[in-house]
This record gives sequence, C-alpha cells and structure tokens, in this order.
Amino acid sequence: MTQQFLLFLALAVVAIASAIGMLLNRHAVYAALFLIINFGTVAIFYLLLGAPFIAMAQVTVYAGAIMVLFLFVIMLLGTEVIKNQPRQTWQRPVAFVLGLILVIEAGYLLLVQVGALPAGGQIDPAFGGPAMVGDLLFSKYLLPFEVTSVLLLVAMVGAIVLTRRKV
Repeated sequence: MTQQFLLFLALAVVAIASAIGMLLNRHAVYAALFLIINFGTVAIFYLLLGAPFIAMAQVTVYAGAIMVLFLFVIMLLGTEVIKNQPRQTWQRPVAFVLGLILVIEAGYLLLVQVGALPAGGQIDPAFGGPAMVGDLLFSKYLLPFEVTSVLLLVAMVGAIVLTRRKV
C-alpha cells in the first residue's frame, strides 16, 4: 500500500468519526466544531486529488465563513444545547427503509455493476487551478454564479432584518 492510500484511509476514518460525532452530539457548538473537522478532512481529500484551489476554497468558505456564521447564529439564538423534543413515530421506520434502500443500491453498484464506471483518465495539470475555475465560472456558469450571489445577498439582508432591534 502506498503512503497516499494510507493517508486516505486515515482521513476517511477521521471524516466518518467527525460526521458521526456531529450527528450524535447534543451540544450545538461541539457539533459545529465536529463539522469544521469534517470540512478540513474534505479539504485534504481535495489536496490528495490534486486540486489545491478547491481545497483552499473549502477551507476558506466552509470551514471559515460558513462556520463563523453558524456559530454566530447558535450563540445569538442561545440554542447551544439541543432540547429533547417529542419524537414523531413515523420518522424512525422511514429512515430505516431509506437507509436500507441506500445500502442495497450501493451493494448492487459495487457487486453487479463493476464495469459501469468509466476508467480513470489523465487529469489536466490545470485541473482545480484558479485560472480554470475562473474561466468556467465566468463563462459557462455565469448565470448560476449570479443567482447564487443574489441568494447570498438576500440571506445577508434577512439576517440583518431578523437581528435588528425594534425601536
């Protein structure tokens, strides 16, 4: 086994453990910190794939800006600890059935559809670089980029309106 594969396995264990820790933690701040660990491991996965720009964007945008926003909202609303809510009885069977369907589908794809995925090819050296991302972002994906920017602007204005004190 190569060093890169061993690093991948170690990071996969950390990513899965932090995701489980995030889901099972009743304290919202600790859950957000587990999510930051998960975002960090995903950024390292991007580095292993040879996409340093996407890895840096992952750390900057998600582990930086989005998590600061999450922690700000958690602290502002005072919901550090998740309270026990009465559970609805239909959710657990539906979650079990959907999880079972996912496991069956993954097993089918892994065991039966072995040759369904295309063979890996050579990756362009500029893959994930700033020039390639900027060129695609401002040419082919300009409309979704602008829609996303307007959506973020509306969310920011909404957050300001919600936190404004009434005079």
